Amino acid sequence: MLKNEPGQNEVFEETQAKSLNSMPKNFLVPFLLLCLKDWSLHGYKLIQMLIDIGFSSIDQGNVYRTLRKLEKENLISSTWDTSEGGPAKRIYSLTKYGEKYLATCACSFEQYQKMLGTFFNLYANAFFPFPNTKETDRNSGDSAE
Repeated sequence: MLKNEPGQNEVFEETQAKSLNSMPKNFLVPFLLLCLKDWSLHGYKLIQMLIDIGFSSIDQGNVYRTLRKLEKENLISSTWDTSEGGPAKRIYSLTKYGEKYLATCACSFEQYQKMLGTFFNLYANAFFPFPNTKETDRNSGDSAE
């Protein structure tokens, strides 16, 4: 029987906690596009919306790099807003191409959602393999009355 190295459990738990508090990086793009679906927003407001949606830790530099990349790929466009006092702000908007890409993401996520539903059904059945007794009674035609 193998013995755990000292601290191995702590490392595992720390890694587990980090993975639970972060989302896959590829989720950032569709969520940014979705935030821009009906609004033109500046980067700070986009970051606030991502936090409100559930992104627990946001690397602001990564968000701005991603926005520049999306603009180069013609998924979004930007203009400078100088209407308010203070420094000019770059305002981002979704392009028609970005809308099509977002629709593709939605279709992919629908497939993932089905797969995740299957996973959680299998997972729950692995821990609770026996049907609920009320369900069994109902299915067998027995009555508790």
